[in-house]
Amino acid sequence: MKINHVILRTMSKVVVFIILTLAIYLFLSGHHSPGGGFIGGLVLASALVLLFIVYDIETVQQAIPVDFKLVAAFGAFIAVGTGFGSILFGVPFLSQSFAYFDLPFFGKTELTTVTIFEAGVALVVVGVVVTIILNISEDV
Repeated sequence: MKINHVILRTMSKVVVFIILTLAIYLFLSGHHSPGGGFIGGLVLASALVLLFIVYDIETVQQAIPVDFKLVAAFGAFIAVGTGFGSILFGVPFLSQSFAYFDLPFFGKTELTTVTIFEAGVALVVVGVVVTIILNISEDV
């Protein structure tokens, strides 16, 4: 007999949306207040883990056909690449730069190079956490 998880699956869609919104907020607020790539990546990974729990792993992997080891490697490449990018401009390793731009719909917005570094950190965290969860699930 198969158990009907209609309420759980319906509510998980709403909860995953809320978790993803929180992850984006935490990621973007990282250089002015608590948050950043590590916390944003953990919250994003928790949304993926919730999907793995509610639906089975094969279903989620068919919907999101991503090798999370490559996600972690790409994130590490981005994080280290921002450090070497600063060396190309003749400043010390991992020096940050920022500027203000007038963007449509957003107005005057500060854009920083630390956001690129934080994106790399977030990708590393998501890749590592989801890879660990998937490896643990194979053993169970």
